[in-house]
Amino acid sequence: MLSPGQAADSPRFIPVMDKIRVRGPVGRPRTRPAAAAGDKAYSSRANRAYLRRRHIKAVIPEKADQAANRKKGRRGGCPVSHDTDL
Repeated sequence: MLSPGQAADSPRFIPVMDKIRVRGPVGRPRTRPAAAAGDKAYSSRANRAYLRRRHIKAVIPEKADQAANRKKGRRGGCPVSHDTDL
């Protein structure tokens, strides 16, 4: 998908993920990869919810401001998982 040069890439994450087709040796192409990697720009609530809904592992580091907002309150929220080896 093409977007203007000055536009952010993050809003294009979900449409691109919807178009992924991974061909295997036999059968129909897979539409759900095991994991999706990205930089901090793709660390939005909508992108992470989309990946959780489709059972795709998110390999996206959390932004500092998102971590700070998550830690407000009594319970501190649930930290996002980030597999640095993957």
